[in-house]
Amino acid sequence: MTSMTVSHLSKTFKLARKEWLKAVDDVSFELTSGATTALVGESGSGKSTIARMLARLVRPTSGEILLETSDYRKDVQMVFQDPFGSLNPAHTIGYCLRRPLEIHKQPGTAEELLERVNLPAAYARRYPHELSGGQRQRVAIARALAPRPKVLLADEPVSMLDVSIRLEILNLIDRLKREEDLAVLYVTHDLATARHFARDIMVMYRGQIVERGPADDVILAPGHPYTQLLAEAAPDPWAAHEAPGRRREPRRERGTGPPVTDGCLFRTRCPHAVDACADEIAVHGEEHLVRCVLRESEPARRS
Repeated sequence: MTSMTVSHLSKTFKLARKEWLKAVDDVSFELTSGATTALVGESGSGKSTIARMLARLVRPTSGEILLETSDYRKDVQMVFQDPFGSLNPAHTIGYCLRRPLEIHKQPGTAEELLERVNLPAAYARRYPHELSGGQRQRVAIARALAPRPKVLLADEPVSMLDVSIRLEILNLIDRLKREEDLAVLYVTHDLATARHFARDIMVMYRGQIVERGPADDVILAPGHPYTQLLAEAAPDPWAAHEAPGRRREPRRERGTGPPVTDGCLFRTRCPHAVDACADEIAVHGEEHLVRCVLRESEPARRS
C-alpha cells in the first residue's frame, strides 16, 4: 500500500542576485507502508532538502507530494540528525513528549512513549542535557511517534551518534516501522546500513536520482558509475581476509572538471564518460532504474 507519492519534485535556491542553485531536480518516487526506502548520496547531493520538503519545512519550487490525509502535519513526522538541537533544553523530556500528544489530541502518556523506545519512565523528569546522545535520539523518535504518523522521515538519524549505539537506534526504527506499519524514508550516506535496513535504495547525485532499485541489486550490482564509486569506497569488513590476488582494485575517478548543467551531471568525474553523455540522459530499466547512457545497450536488471 502506497503511503506517499512524490511527483517531479524540484527545489531551486537563490544564492545571490543572479545565482541560483538547483538542489533537487525533477525527483519522483513512492514511499510504501511497512517498508523503508533509503536515500543515499554524498553531502550536498540534496538528500536533506527532499526530506525537509516532505516534512513541509521547505516549500518546493515545483512538483507534487501526495498523501491521503486530512492532517498532513500529524501524519508526516521527522527525526532530525542532531538529537540535542531538536529538543528544547529549557523543558523536561516529559514536556517535550506531552506537547505533541496534546496538540494532536492523541491518547497516551510521556512515560508510555519512553517505554516504547526502551527508556525508563523516570526519564520524563530529566532534561535533554542529562541524557546521552543515543538516549536523546530515542526521545526524538518517541516524540515523532506521539501523533501516530503514517510516514517517518529519518534524516541521518545515527550519523552524530557513537558507532557502538548506531545499530541499536536503527533496529529500534525498524521495529517501530513494523509495529506501526510506517512508511520510512531513511536518509543516509552509509551504504552498508542502507542495504541492511531498506527494501529499496535511491542514489542521489547533484539533485537527481541516478539509480533506484531493490537494495541488494543497487549495492551488489550497481549500474551507474557514481553508485559503483560509492560502493567501492564503502568500508569492506571482509577485505582484510581476502587473498591479495582476489582483492578488488578501487575504481578511479577522472579528474574533476567544471560543473555541468545538462546531460549526465556526473560525466566530468566518470571514468567511462563518452560524447553521448553530454546529451539528455534517459532512465533505463524497470525495477532497477539507472540514469546512464551506457546502460542503453544492456538488458534491464530485475530483482
